[in-house]
Amino acid sequence: MARGASRRASGAASPPRGSERDLIIDATLRLIARGGWRRLSLAAIAAEAGLPILTLYRNFGSKSAILVAFLRRIDETVLAAPLEAPEDERPRDRVFDLLMRRFDALRPYRDALEVLGRELPSDPPAALAAGARLLCSMAWMLEAAGIATDGLRGIVAAKLTTGAYLAAARVWRRDDSPDLAPTMAALDRRLRGVERWYGAGRGPQPGAAAAEA
Repeated sequence: MARGASRRASGAASPPRGSERDLIIDATLRLIARGGWRRLSLAAIAAEAGLPILTLYRNFGSKSAILVAFLRRIDETVLAAPLEAPEDERPRDRVFDLLMRRFDALRPYRDALEVLGRELPSDPPAALAAGARLLCSMAWMLEAAGIATDGLRGIVAAKLTTGAYLAAARVWRRDDSPDLAPTMAALDRRLRGVERWYGAGRGPQPGAAAAEA
């Protein structure tokens, strides 16, 4: 697991921020952390971002759309650097490295994610939108790890990986250790129960990058 930590460090750098969409996403996350999701208004997000509400309208159709865009941005951060892994490495280990890279990318937003973990279930449309995006994200993680996601086997693998990730995320949100050892242990344990669905894998994909879903 120490080797995985060093590999994560080279691939979890955040892309440059500054676009209108990024300003809106970051403003939304700050407001969620401070005041929650349920009462968050689009007008408040526009004010926090320092943008006219028309700009918000032109970029996003709803709060849920902003949340989905945030998850896509995390995908891009994780997939921006190729996963440097030996060809004979187990598929589970490659998935582990990518998901830990994902936790590293999410670290600045942990307060907001803690709030979302409590409040999003009470907003079914937003929860469904975020859940669908997360399932898509996990499929991209598997593809980057060289694991096919087509067919019944791939669908099951993506769903089980999503479940493993969410279980580890509950540990991660309360993990204050410098090396995230409890999170790593929880994720490794969960992935061991999933790996039979990964098959032999194809090896990591060179130059993997997020694409349009």
